[in-house]
Amino acid sequence: MNFTLPSSAPLPHDIRPSPLHPRCLAHERIFQWKGVNIPVPRTSIDAFSLAREKKTLLASTKDWAAYGSGLKKFHIFCDVFSIPEPDRLPASFQTIHSFVLWASADESDADLPGAPILPVEPVSDSTLRHYLSAIRAWHIVQGWLPPLDDVQRDRINLSLKGIANLQAAHHRKPPRPPVTTAMLHLLRTSLDLSAPFDACVWAIATCAFWAMMRLGEVTVESRGAFNPISCLTRKDAIADLDLNKNLFVRLELPAAKTARPGESQSVWLVPQDDLCPIIALRNLAVVVPGAADDPLFSWRDAKGDIRPMARPRFLERVNSILTSSNSIRIFGHSFRIGGASYYMANNIDTEIVRIAGRWRSLSYQTYIRGFEQVVSRRFAGLPKA
Repeated sequence: MNFTLPSSAPLPHDIRPSPLHPRCLAHERIFQWKGVNIPVPRTSIDAFSLAREKKTLLASTKDWAAYGSGLKKFHIFCDVFSIPEPDRLPASFQTIHSFVLWASADESDADLPGAPILPVEPVSDSTLRHYLSAIRAWHIVQGWLPPLDDVQRDRINLSLKGIANLQAAHHRKPPRPPVTTAMLHLLRTSLDLSAPFDACVWAIATCAFWAMMRLGEVTVESRGAFNPISCLTRKDAIADLDLNKNLFVRLELPAAKTARPGESQSVWLVPQDDLCPIIALRNLAVVVPGAADDPLFSWRDAKGDIRPMARPRFLERVNSILTSSNSIRIFGHSFRIGGASYYMANNIDTEIVRIAGRWRSLSYQTYIRGFEQVVSRRFAGLPKA
């Protein structure tokens, strides 16, 4: 198979239109995208069993939307190199291995013999493993055996280890910067809290900071990715009084990274002066009224439709404010890092920080990037020797 392309060939960002790959939400691609070859007979033949089979498959993983993204990237690769449909499902080891090598290539590979048009954004070895899982799941759901045997997986794993080493040597990521209270004040004065979108942005920013939440717990990757079974809804925010009659809000996460399947986790919010997450949630409820099963962090568009906040749009809005004021650009984990750093700087016991942030081990220490905040308060004013 020839994987060389002329240098003038454009790199597509979407798959070619095909009745085999109908337009659908990302989490449906594994089920709706087909191949031209006839698979082995299904084990389920009656209508009930087929419906029950799909229901159990949907419950087997939280990653169907991510798998859909990986499957789309695989078909883009196949379109780029004119791989015919019969060779995509089932896919050969050579096709899958070449996809892995292509998707991880960057500008440093442009001088290699026969170098093709390279991806605009090469992906990491961990993302490639998700892509491989997507291709495997697609084969199984469509009635085929897994495409790789043990020897072939071992060979691809060697390539993945090499990819990880190359990327670590050439593309070391700088430490993620923490969000600070100064940044929150800047957001507070720049956002229009009477506008649905900005009200939602502010509620997410305050909750993610003070509760040290992962951004994936308060946003979704896309509008279609919202699922009330695994995402926060309005009914999951519960206000109550503690033993001292002080107000708090508990967010019941129906699913979390460190939770077992079916296990929920609680996040606690308490009043915080002018950066208060409880006031932010109250404002959101007034500006964007919704039903109990609507997304907790949502806004209404010009048509009046309620929409969950997508992670890219949230970060775009926040960074547009920060960068316009000569502040640093932040990332998804910056709120979680910032909250932990703030508590540490204010002498909150490390074990309390670990429990509140729902870290199972001391790994939380690797997230605390704002060390200057800690050292300035912990080490200042010591008695002279």
